[in-house]
Amino acid sequence: MTLTSPGPTVGVVGGGQLGRMLGEAAAPLGLELLVTDPTPDCPAASVVRDQLVGDFDEAATLRELAERADYLTFEIELADPDVLERVAEETGTPVHPAPETLRTIQDKLVQKRRLSEAGVPVPEFRAVDTADDLREACAELGYPAMLKARTGGYDGRGNIRVEGPETVEDAIDDIAGPAMVEEMVDFERELAVMGCRGVDERDTFPVTETIHREEILRESVAPARASDAVRERARGVAHDVLDVMDGRGVFGIELFETTDGEILLNEIAPRPHNSGHWTIEGCHTSQFEQHLRAVTGQPLGSTDQRFPTVSTNILGDVAERQPAELEGEDGVLATPRAHLHWYGKREVYALRKMGHVTLTADDRDGLLDDARELRDGLTFE
Repeated sequence: MTLTSPGPTVGVVGGGQLGRMLGEAAAPLGLELLVTDPTPDCPAASVVRDQLVGDFDEAATLRELAERADYLTFEIELADPDVLERVAEETGTPVHPAPETLRTIQDKLVQKRRLSEAGVPVPEFRAVDTADDLREACAELGYPAMLKARTGGYDGRGNIRVEGPETVEDAIDDIAGPAMVEEMVDFERELAVMGCRGVDERDTFPVTETIHREEILRESVAPARASDAVRERARGVAHDVLDVMDGRGVFGIELFETTDGEILLNEIAPRPHNSGHWTIEGCHTSQFEQHLRAVTGQPLGSTDQRFPTVSTNILGDVAERQPAELEGEDGVLATPRAHLHWYGKREVYALRKMGHVTLTADDRDGLLDDARELRDGLTFE
């Protein structure tokens, strides 16, 4: 890649908060970003060169994106891998990560089968299509179990906890499509590793502890409050996952640390991930800069951590959809080593991700409590 002005262009399928933060990371690298998103004036629009308004799988829109870009990537799994593959062949614009990786990731059952066959440790799982399938699977896996839609789920959507035989029918009806069921993992904590694939190199960011409630990520703590041995096992599993993936980029690898200290893979996102937002302030290279370096074929940056870091999500705390007006941000901005990230979404509704707060310190003691206090001082009510 040769730097010019204007610089090389990366086309991104998706213009939500991830596209916005990719745009913020692109400018220092001399890169231009184009995004495509069905929402006019999407969150990324104010920080990138241009937005094409169109659906994530709309062939004409993706072809125009490819014709105007030197590289293609995506920040949402709703992109159509078949269309991406076709427009890449027709225009000669490379796509990273590879469409085949996206194809594998989009279907949670295909994803789990592929990784299990490669020797990556995963929870026990079964394909289910009917209530009878689910009863039979749960007779083997036990109750409670986790029923997941094979496609389309995120932030807890498409995941249903099956408490007992009496809830089977309702669970299948709620999923309303192809599904899989997993054993309920007895975990000590949830972990995440942002893995990176470059041209001829691989790397991982420090192992992160992720704290969820109602299946939605609330806080990320780095480094994770786990033993050195557990963190080393998590990095090993992340490298095994990277061996299965195809193409360059950053991969969000979600893991369970079981109560006996083992590591099981939960899910993979072939893109920057919410659990890696802390790297913007916490590492020498952010996950967003790293993704752009990888996609454009540049050397990967250092993933070394600068200091202990906690990131807390700002979620909608309102009962009804309404214009987004955040109050209490002065408390964050007045706090040393606190950083506010606003996603620019025009409307807020219950539990919608609207931004995040990152807090750094020289040691980890009390950092999570301090970050929560800052976050709890923010409201849309």
